[in-house]
Amino acid sequence: MSNLTSLLSIPAELAAPRLLGCVLERQVNGQILRGRIVETEAYSQEDVASHSYRGETPRTKVMFGPAGYLYVYFTYGMHYCCNIVTGKIGHGSAVLIRALEPLEGQEIMSDNRRGQSGESLTNGPAKLCQALVINKELNGHNLRQDPLKLVIKPPIAQEQIIQTTRIGISTGQDTPWRFYIKGNLYVSKV
Repeated sequence: MSNLTSLLSIPAELAAPRLLGCVLERQVNGQILRGRIVETEAYSQEDVASHSYRGETPRTKVMFGPAGYLYVYFTYGMHYCCNIVTGKIGHGSAVLIRALEPLEGQEIMSDNRRGQSGESLTNGPAKLCQALVINKELNGHNLRQDPLKLVIKPPIAQEQIIQTTRIGISTGQDTPWRFYIKGNLYVSKV
């Protein structure tokens, strides 16, 4: 079992805070883009807000597969959002990546975001997908392989993690499965 598999083969609400500080590394046209995960939200099939709540469908099939794959969905008719699949095979769960702190390739990310820069570059799930060119083509992608890898980093100290209720959803808002790094400027909403 790989390090990535063992890290992610746990419930989404446990994987979400552990993913904080890990790095997404994206190759685009021979260039490397890197961002540190600074905000996450957990979703599981028992959760009314989860896409997997009503069971496996062609759209949610990836969420029921092995941990360490990417689940990408299109929302509001214009934005992509990405999730890292967690848990055991057959149980639909994933962690939404809500915000990244850019580490490398900020100019390219800015071009991808039509000139946006600073905190607004990647401080939201759709923004980070646009910055890193994450779209439906990466749905089901194995995060152990190029062109998009999840790089495991040491855990963030518990006192640096803020846990709160999720945002931007119409059901299940009271579930405290949103996690972010205290004081990080790239968090979407404090």
